[in-house]
Amino acid sequence: MVAVQWEEGDECRPAKNRVGGKAKTSSSQGLRAAAPSAPRDPGGRGQADGVLRVPWREVLRGPSTYLPLQKTERDLEGGRNGSGERAPGDTSKMDVHGRIREILAETIREELAPDQQQLSTEDLIKALRRRGIIDDVMKELNFVTDSVDQELPSSPKQSVCFTDKQSTLLKKSDGTRMADSTTMLSISDPIHMVLIKTDIFGETTLVASYFLEWRSVLGSENGVTNLTVELMGVGTESKVSVGILNIKLEMYPPLNQTLSQEVVNTQLALERQKTAEKERLFLVYAKQWWREYLQIRPSHNSRLVKIFAQDENGINRPVCSYVKPLRAGRLLDTPRQAARFVNVLGYERAPVIGGGGKQEQWCTLLAFLCRNKGDCEDHANLLCSLLLGYGLEAFVCVGTKAKGVPHAWVMTCGTDGTITFWESLTGHRYIHKSTSPDEPPIAEQSKPLYPYRTIGCVFNHQMFLGNCQPSDSVEICVFDLNDESKWKPMSEEAIKSVCAPGATTSLPPFPPLCASTIDASVTSNEIEMQLRLLVSEHRKDLGLTTVWEDQLSYLLSPALASYEFERTTSISAGNEEFQDAIRRAVPDGHTFKGFPIHFVYRNARRAFATCLRSPFCEEIICCRGDQVRLAVRVRVFTYPESACAVWIMFACKYRSVL
Repeated sequence: MVAVQWEEGDECRPAKNRVGGKAKTSSSQGLRAAAPSAPRDPGGRGQADGVLRVPWREVLRGPSTYLPLQKTERDLEGGRNGSGERAPGDTSKMDVHGRIREILAETIREELAPDQQQLSTEDLIKALRRRGIIDDVMKELNFVTDSVDQELPSSPKQSVCFTDKQSTLLKKSDGTRMADSTTMLSISDPIHMVLIKTDIFGETTLVASYFLEWRSVLGSENGVTNLTVELMGVGTESKVSVGILNIKLEMYPPLNQTLSQEVVNTQLALERQKTAEKERLFLVYAKQWWREYLQIRPSHNSRLVKIFAQDENGINRPVCSYVKPLRAGRLLDTPRQAARFVNVLGYERAPVIGGGGKQEQWCTLLAFLCRNKGDCEDHANLLCSLLLGYGLEAFVCVGTKAKGVPHAWVMTCGTDGTITFWESLTGHRYIHKSTSPDEPPIAEQSKPLYPYRTIGCVFNHQMFLGNCQPSDSVEICVFDLNDESKWKPMSEEAIKSVCAPGATTSLPPFPPLCASTIDASVTSNEIEMQLRLLVSEHRKDLGLTTVWEDQLSYLLSPALASYEFERTTSISAGNEEFQDAIRRAVPDGHTFKGFPIHFVYRNARRAFATCLRSPFCEEIICCRGDQVRLAVRVRVFTYPESACAVWIMFACKYRSVL
């Protein structure tokens, strides 16, 4: 069941739910609770939009935006002057607690016994809970015990009062008012559901991706509706049914006024017509832009200028719709850390049935994050979105690598004109320095370090530019994107019509990143213990005994931390201390060997099999000699979306025999 509460004026913060193996849900509006407020009710009954039956505006009335809530025991017992009367004009010590009780007593008089005049604290909470608002209010308010010994040193009593978690003031917000049914009907973003299958080894497979039109619930009489949707496969199986999903949608709290189903259906039909027209107009414009691009130079026909791309459902979407600024909150601190996060997400090309080359499939961000793996385009789109969120001018580049292999990477343009390439699959950064083929070099120039050969176009959420320079070679390309003689732009208005937030043709807002659910210490220890067993069994099969040295294993930790730090920041640090510790731990006449290796998965058996394929690592694991001592250390570094970087280091020391 999906319970939806909409808030007018709220920031779009999609919820993420995992269903079955692993699934998430996103929508344009936040499915979150808040402490709602209702318009003032002249009748005093507190009925407003089906949200509250307590006239909170009566409590919070007045021109001031802030209302003090702290009270002292002296105010509770008799007011400021001790006579039970409040001094004229005194609002700083108003008995809000008592006032709320009085209003609740008035609004629920029919529920109280005739002789009951006041509400106890327990009755107050029950009344709020029966009205469905106590959970929301308690997010902003809580009961606390406030000591007043300084004011009343002779009194051991304590007073109970409301207090704001952030400060001593309760702030009113216009964003807490529930949206009415008409406003909600105008919200066109669907709920995106992704179905993932996870096997016993932790490998994930994308099963289905579905965009649910939820607004049919606005036309149901009781605010509840049941839907049956058919889920289709993805990629080459997008026309194959994978199952039926029964969904129950319920509006919570229910609206006072529901719409007729005819009104809802009419609105949806008009939106579909509007969407089709926008898509048709953009397609007409894109064809005209392409014809003009080819007229510049016929050889442009062979360049990788990607205007549309198919998503996991086989739907053609403008490439600009796959990128939107994405803020990582406190989960990622720097752009380079964001690049490292994207790098540790698994790389997997879209599956192809039979031959014929690469399968065309760009995953939506939600599907990519659910799978925790994807193709180079998926990584580039996510990295570009994160860099845009950090305030950088970032673009996705589409071109080729060595041997003409199609590829996508990210480019940022500095305010000083510096062009930086970001390889989303490795996390590496490259500074681009353009060379002119017509001018003789002053000195012999080294070959560029980046692996890119040609570039056909660049784009982000607002811009699309085709490379119209005589050569599409990255090495001699000039990245002055404002020069229309070198980069042919698409109309930003045309892109905005189909890709801007709120456009009926665009994807729903990107979901916020989820914090990792992996315990790094526990996972590191588990993998390390499994590797020890695997090494001992392997050596036993070879007729070798195994002796582990825990102290040597511990000394390997700084090296693994240094490796991860270097991958994230491109700065090497801490190696001196590690080398000094190893020299002290290895006696004279002994030899030390170590082999670090990096993985992005947590399967110990799979990692061990990979290590054995390395001759150097196999030499350490199968070490023979006098006084052989083995060591292994595992360090798991966690990132959002349960992504992780796993560093493993095998080592041995033995007595050298001549």
